[in-house]
Amino acid sequence: MATQAELIRIDPAPAPGVEAAQPQHNPGVPMRRNWRAAWTATRALLANGDDTVQVFRIMRALNGDVTLRNYRRMLAHPQGGRLAYHRTELSERFCDRAWLDALPEGTVGAHYRAFLDRTGFSAKGLAEISVADNEGWQSIEHPVAWMGRRERDIHDIWHVLTGYTAEEHLGEACLVAFSYAQTGGLGWAAIGVAAALKSLKVTGERHFAAAVIEGYRNGKRASWLHGEDYEALLAEPLDAARRRLNIAEPVKYKAAQARLREQGIQGI
Repeated sequence: MATQAELIRIDPAPAPGVEAAQPQHNPGVPMRRNWRAAWTATRALLANGDDTVQVFRIMRALNGDVTLRNYRRMLAHPQGGRLAYHRTELSERFCDRAWLDALPEGTVGAHYRAFLDRTGFSAKGLAEISVADNEGWQSIEHPVAWMGRRERDIHDIWHVLTGYTAEEHLGEACLVAFSYAQTGGLGWAAIGVAAALKSLKVTGERHFAAAVIEGYRNGKRASWLHGEDYEALLAEPLDAARRRLNIAEPVKYKAAQARLREQGIQGI
């Protein structure tokens, strides 16, 4: 069996005058959790909930072998082998505006299209943020690295599917709790718990925290969304997709939204 050192790609010595390429971590080798880095990034994220770069720092610090485990689970999924074989880069597909514009009204894709127009977000923009301080990782040619990019790229589709709005801290906190239930990634759990605890201090009430807990429970009840063919899913009517995937109505989330509006609180 290969050792960890053997599994890390080491490029041969470069020719004279050519800068040596830096070794890349092999995504098939789980990274050790870095609790100090996670704590630093979490504090920064709590100070500025719009600092998305910190989210990816937390993920890298805490998620360990999560992507590898989810990739293996995908291979056992009924259609997962086909998806893994083709390895479609969803960030590129989701940036195909002609394809998105051709999707009928009422579909998941039409709602995603409206989401992009409303927020100004893009799959490409999220991809760029994910490697803002981690150059070189975005193009690793490895199936587990592809799975990691897939996990990143479907995040905004999950906003659409779950009904958790991306333009507010409450919606993001609920979705990270949902994501923890779906993936088992401790990075998601850290963000959700930290946001819920901060909300108790900011609001003096439990509505926000209750909505985050509901997000986790909804994620546990729902079908495993990583196994979905997202190109096909975007062509499916949103209401039908939610029923098929057993994605529950976010009742406590909507109640928390209303309460935050009453209190005049825009962010946590």
